[in-house]
Amino acid sequence: MELEYPWLKSYPKFVSQTIDESKYSSLIDILERAVIKYSTLPAIENMGKSISYKELNDYSDAFAWWLQNKTNLKQGDRVAIQLPNIIQFPVAVFGILKAGMIVVNVNPLYTPDEMKHQFKDLDVKALLILENFALNLQKILDETPIETVIIASIGDMLGTIKGAITNFVIRKIKKMVPSYSLPKSIPFYKTIQNHNKPGGMNYKLSDVAFLQYTGGTTGVPKGVTLTHGNICANMAQVDAWVGSLFTLGKEVVITALPMYHIFSLTANCILSIHLGAKNKLITNPRDMKAFLKELKNEKFSFITGVNTLYNLMMNHPDFKTVDFSGLKLALAGGMALQDVVAKRWEEITGKPIIEAYGLSETSPGASVNPIDGTHRIGTIGLPLSSTVFKFFDDNGHEVPFGEPGEIAIKGPQVMPGYWQRPDETAKVFNGEYFLTGDIGVMDKDGFTRIIDRKKEMVVVSGFNVFPNEIEKIIAEHPGVLEVGVRGVPDAKTTEAVSAFIVKKDPNLTEEDIREFCKEKLTPYKVPKHIQFRDELPKSNVGKILRRLLV
Repeated sequence: MELEYPWLKSYPKFVSQTIDESKYSSLIDILERAVIKYSTLPAIENMGKSISYKELNDYSDAFAWWLQNKTNLKQGDRVAIQLPNIIQFPVAVFGILKAGMIVVNVNPLYTPDEMKHQFKDLDVKALLILENFALNLQKILDETPIETVIIASIGDMLGTIKGAITNFVIRKIKKMVPSYSLPKSIPFYKTIQNHNKPGGMNYKLSDVAFLQYTGGTTGVPKGVTLTHGNICANMAQVDAWVGSLFTLGKEVVITALPMYHIFSLTANCILSIHLGAKNKLITNPRDMKAFLKELKNEKFSFITGVNTLYNLMMNHPDFKTVDFSGLKLALAGGMALQDVVAKRWEEITGKPIIEAYGLSETSPGASVNPIDGTHRIGTIGLPLSSTVFKFFDDNGHEVPFGEPGEIAIKGPQVMPGYWQRPDETAKVFNGEYFLTGDIGVMDKDGFTRIIDRKKEMVVVSGFNVFPNEIEKIIAEHPGVLEVGVRGVPDAKTTEAVSAFIVKKDPNLTEEDIREFCKEKLTPYKVPKHIQFRDELPKSNVGKILRRLLV
């Protein structure tokens, strides 16, 4: 990689400019290495129950054998997982991969219509689904290609007594499992009762491992094809970036973001295994009191989150009781990290939040701030090792570093394309470079600042206004808890800026916000419309969905 790339001079001394893309031969290789080194150590913990690395390996072997021998599935078939953060999730992921099949991650909160579309589009042949959502499957199963249905229960892997009590409470007391009828389904626990090894598979880095469903940069829902090589390369890039920060076999990882999302899938599910860490799964982080209680129970060293999660954590009264003395890395991604959130976190915990950037199409890591104290708040850091950023204008021409343009990425973590959609794939590549749909600008030291999503830019009387900028300013007001900004049609100015706010201070008024913005923004950027809401629509990881702000 040429030394002319400006970001290379800002790399910490211990970070290599390139990685060995063949460091791991497959995702199974990553697990097998961990089992050899950390066999008896706890791998996954959930609701007070943990399983060791050997148990994770044995359970995933059993599930893989069952898929190969007790179903009509064959190598390369798509097997969907529709689960929250519970122990069954990583067991199923590695079981499916060991069977030579492809993991399709599905949001458990999808509506029946959303489920049907994804299952048909990706030709899903088998589904592991939590019983809480089985009624939704019942409504559309006959309209899908699914032949095998496996039903998981929250208590499946919590032990005989605790599991039975948990399931009873969820089903009978809390009534969280609507009645359903799927007569040909099989309980998950029955699929892992054997002690057989799956048939030998020759895994190649080019083999597809995951299909992550996304709207991508064009807005058309489709499956992002991620190979073993893509994810393994991202692991090698993380290795290079963190250096000796983590002690193998000694760390505790907090997983509050859902693992069916690419950020948590890679940064938590896969990385924790690679580190020989204990991965502490948080099934329902929306129950903030219970979530913070989990954090108080144990010294943890690594946590991932999005801006909204970190913000909500700090605004809960129990946050101050959490011990952050063992924290080595708090990583933010998934949406822009607001300066006010980053600064407040560091003031309270004494530790910075390191902002990273990526997409489903990049496995997801593409850039990250340095961990040696040279991170820059308000930026997404530097391109990872073996990764190149370019910036293009609307006509596909490269703009010079230092000028705004659409971020384009080349690297071994970039997807080969969308599943069976060459038309959509062609739209998002400029030569070897993946077009992200994000407008950014890189400074002379190689740090990139995201301006905003290309499609969410608001045009006010011919002037470009980016929602990120307005949101960051409004978030600095002490009376604001959360804010989302979007453009709305306007007869005089084509579009106008509209701000949707959740109050922290109940006495906050529209005029307070307007005056605050007038001090910090040029007039055409000041929101014309200000509306207060009890809550804002969010994605599965807590990202505010601007398109749903009404």
